[in-house]
Amino acid sequence: MEQQELDIITRMNEKYVKMSKGHKAIAAYISDHYEQAVFMTAAKLGDTVGVSESTVVRFAMGLGYEGYPEFQDALENWVKNKLNSVQKMGAKYGKCTQSEILNSVLGSDIEKIQDTMHSLDAAAFEAAVDIILEADSVYLVGVRSCEPLADFLHFYLSMIRGNIVLVKTTSVTEMFEQMIRISERDAAVGISFPRYSMRTLKAMEFANDRNAKVITITDSIHSPMNLYSSCNLLARSDMVSIVDSLVAPLSVINALVVALCLKKPEEVKRNLETLESVWNNYQVYLNDEINFIDEEPMLHYPLMKKSGE
Repeated sequence: MEQQELDIITRMNEKYVKMSKGHKAIAAYISDHYEQAVFMTAAKLGDTVGVSESTVVRFAMGLGYEGYPEFQDALENWVKNKLNSVQKMGAKYGKCTQSEILNSVLGSDIEKIQDTMHSLDAAAFEAAVDIILEADSVYLVGVRSCEPLADFLHFYLSMIRGNIVLVKTTSVTEMFEQMIRISERDAAVGISFPRYSMRTLKAMEFANDRNAKVITITDSIHSPMNLYSSCNLLARSDMVSIVDSLVAPLSVINALVVALCLKKPEEVKRNLETLESVWNNYQVYLNDEINFIDEEPMLHYPLMKKSGE
């Protein structure tokens, strides 16, 4: 039964690409506001989204439910399962010492990085590096728990090249406003893990419709993010407790940054020299920061040699 209870979000993700405009709006609202949607009647949900009650009913039936009541029951069960994560965490870690919890969580993260190392497509990784370097502008999209990953990538990409746009918003409408100039000469990087963000998915759909090159950083080949991407970087991310483990995705982003630096070392060095000059001239850090130019930390990553070399 548990898989069936969880299927409601998966069903929306899998059917999203073929949905009508109204059905996409319903799916986006439920994905981002499931806590409110679970208590709404079909009429109230329709009013909130801006569609008719009959459209909401057809949406529910389009997902395979007999009607809106069965759909609402499935959503309620899914929400209950999410809330029960706290109880599950208590059952798993309730009798553990703090040290055992630390070792368990760190061990789980190590396992995720190892799995990602073995499964990540090297050709896709190389393609992502080239796309980011060659694009006129690069748009970065990550919301909810993925927002810090997008922030991190934006910080370092801005040191490597110009025209990096971090899309920060709380609505799909504002996302489109910030991406309105995206074209076939540009690239978009979307970062999303379960529970997948419909806002990020819509942004990638928009980028794809504008013929921009789309890169996704997500968890599996079944992720709806892959619907609009030509370059998929897969990193394992599971729920350790009530917290999403994003260690493996962050490692993939680190690898991207290092690979980009090694592709354009002189340009990166010039950018860092300019930054340090600005910092010193305007006493931004009062000389208490590490010396990036002398140390060149990003340019001195040891590279693993292939066997036989």
